Amino acid sequence: MGHYTHTVTLKARREVAERTLAFHFEKPEGFIFKPGQAIDLNLSIPDPTAGAGIELHTLSLVSAPYQDEIIIATRMRDTAYKRALRQLVPGSPVTLEGPAGMLTLPVKNERPAVLIAGGIGVAPFISMLRQATYERSSRGFALVYSNRRPEDAAYLKDLQTMERNNPNFRLIPTMTRVKDSGQGWTGEVGPIDEAKIEQACEGFSEPLFYLAGPPDMVESMYALLEDMGFDGYIRSEEFYGY
Repeated sequence: MGHYTHTVTLKARREVAERTLAFHFEKPEGFIFKPGQAIDLNLSIPDPTAGAGIELHTLSLVSAPYQDEIIIATRMRDTAYKRALRQLVPGSPVTLEGPAGMLTLPVKNERPAVLIAGGIGVAPFISMLRQATYERSSRGFALVYSNRRPEDAAYLKDLQTMERNNPNFRLIPTMTRVKDSGQGWTGEVGPIDEAKIEQACEGFSEPLFYLAGPPDMVESMYALLEDMGFDGYIRSEEFYGY
């Protein structure tokens, strides 16, 4: 990860989907990053056998560069690291390193970007879309966003608002376990398939592809894109459950 280390304090945390929390930190002076990049967040893990240890995980930034805070979002599981994260209260200091990561948009061309996300893999794409909407970028974007249920879909309302505010952005959310949902859902259902990707690419010439989600999902999306003849520009990031 990058050579830049910052100590920041937690400002707030909020639930952005069922069992998914966003953590809002102050933004240090001179912290510059590109949409789609990540940080390493160092946390002290109490270990009764060996005193205490520091554990770090790489977490994508949900916040866009124009915003005055650093936001990460993660699915909460019962691991030592996630327990330490959950115990942070506003005012808690943490150390972060970065930014780093290659899941970024090229500066030199305005080719449209097709973003394919599973679950909280959507995080780096929120940053990209927030910045593009803020800058009124002319780049075309489509996001195909898969979740089990609407309850699990972090930032879905924000994305729907961005779609209304950004004429160059097309949102295609799909739910794979809608029968388990307590909410109504009238949108797409089932896993991401050729038809949904074709819908995302409609009207786009030579799109760039970005994949983010669980490793098996990223792998199957790579295979699907290759089968469809899109094996040129594909960048991906795998989101493990830790």
